[in-house]
Amino acid sequence: MNKVAISGVGMTPFGKFLDRNVKSLCEEAVKAALVDAGVTVDDVDVVYFGNAAGGTVNGQEMIRAQAALRNTGLAGKPMFNVENACASSSTALHLAWLAIASGQHETALVVGAEKLFHEDKAVSFKAFAGAVDIEEPIPEGVSKGSGSIFMDLYAAKARKWMSACGAEPADFAEVVVKSRHAAALNPYAQFRKETTVDEVLNSRMISEPLTLFMCSSIGDGAAAIFLCSESFARKLQNKPVYIRASSIVSAIPGGAEVVAVRAGRAAYEQAGIGPEEIHVAELHDASAPAELIHYENLGFCAPGDAPKLIRNGDTGIGGRISVNPSGGLLSRGHPLGATGAAQIIELTWQLRGQAGARQRPDAKVALAENNGGQLAGDSAVALVTILAT
Repeated sequence: MNKVAISGVGMTPFGKFLDRNVKSLCEEAVKAALVDAGVTVDDVDVVYFGNAAGGTVNGQEMIRAQAALRNTGLAGKPMFNVENACASSSTALHLAWLAIASGQHETALVVGAEKLFHEDKAVSFKAFAGAVDIEEPIPEGVSKGSGSIFMDLYAAKARKWMSACGAEPADFAEVVVKSRHAAALNPYAQFRKETTVDEVLNSRMISEPLTLFMCSSIGDGAAAIFLCSESFARKLQNKPVYIRASSIVSAIPGGAEVVAVRAGRAAYEQAGIGPEEIHVAELHDASAPAELIHYENLGFCAPGDAPKLIRNGDTGIGGRISVNPSGGLLSRGHPLGATGAAQIIELTWQLRGQAGARQRPDAKVALAENNGGQLAGDSAVALVTILAT
């Protein structure tokens, strides 16, 4: 397979924007990515567009890419609409990578976008409610009532995990403190005010043990990535960042291993490296406990040792492995369809040495883990992408 480079990235700030629609968000992100790469729309062979909830939130179905990108200059290009829950734009990236690696195309543009904020919060929650098997009974041990089925599910997983490894709510609060500190250094982040452990623990209880600050919020945003072949990348000025591995798996009802473990193992095998070689990572922290659980899922520590990593500062910006230096879903924000692409953009900046005060020193190998939906007690889908200079 041919080597595939990321040569241009761009994104909007994430937040709640009453005065912006998906079109305006996409136009900003696409322009930024093309300018960053030093290319024009004429250099784009194909477009992969990730969006999860457009049909529910604003009624746009079926032709989301064609509608959202009609004013970008990309009209007429081959466009693929990709919907895969919170993993929509990372799935779009996977497909674009395959298209270039196989030699089918020399360049591709990945766009992830979401307009999730709505004046009626019930509309936003309805979008999340559709990311489960609606005919599957609520798993045993899940206490409904937070208003968000996903936070109830995350809370149940957190309670089970705490009893197994001895983690405490204060450990989850430390994840949020780390996340807010990183976001305070990120001009694209939704939540840029630092916080304390006490403030996190004393914020409103959503679903035991998750307080408000431990839960990712509703938000809007767009992110775009220009990918190309190695030969095309040589013609551009940007330092290329190469996709060393991209794996995607779906849940197996009754399976022995969760999707994140399976996707991670496949990516490590594909890249020919181990977790000890990762310098910086963006993990799917839709809730604070999820970040700690993923430390174990991806082999960053032995089972049961995740609390030690957060307590020792091993996953801070200057730590052994910097995790979520963007602020992650908790603080950078989580506009579903844009999240996976935003993870890749942060890691690209890290590997280029362009992350400013968030920079993990001497970062050369990076990993993104993005999952989405719920099925049979697990995320419905997970992707792991490994990047390197």
